Amino acid sequence: MISNSFRTLLTRRLSSSSSLLQIKVGDKLPSITLHQSSPGNQVDVGQLFSGKKGILFAVPGAFTPGCSKTHLPGYVQHYPDFKSKGMDVIACVSVNDAFVMDAWGKSADVGDKIQMLADTSAEFSKTIGLHFDATPVLGNVRSKRYAMVVEDGVIKHLSVEPDGTGLTCSLAQSVLELLD
Repeated sequence: MISNSFRTLLTRRLSSSSSLLQIKVGDKLPSITLHQSSPGNQVDVGQLFSGKKGILFAVPGAFTPGCSKTHLPGYVQHYPDFKSKGMDVIACVSVNDAFVMDAWGKSADVGDKIQMLADTSAEFSKTIGLHFDATPVLGNVRSKRYAMVVEDGVIKHLSVEPDGTGLTCSLAQSVLELLD
């Protein structure tokens, strides 16, 4: 779990780095290139969800405690449930490099269930307004923790953790309940 001092620092940073233009329900995902497995394997987020139903969730950092012990494993565990609800694609985004995201996916046994996407320069996170300055703790700008349900590139539901890093509304179980 995250210590209280760590959570307090992140909460302060989140509240001081809010964006004027946070993406919202009804918006179309932007066409921004992320990386999967290696820098040469580019994935356009807008195209990834074009003509498909899916879940896009983001974490502040690969291999961090809440992300590794709870968030990502929940999506792996509930993958069959999401498929039975008609989800075509599930993707995880983090501000890390493609090699780290690939290694994290392998360590979590995601296989081909979850697409592990690297937002190397936080361009995607900044563009959708779901970023915060985690420089004192994680070394750079990071993505807030969120989950969105996307249909044909359009956001149908968006759950952003109230403090940007917690583990409540963006968890797999919470998103599954939205699909019922």
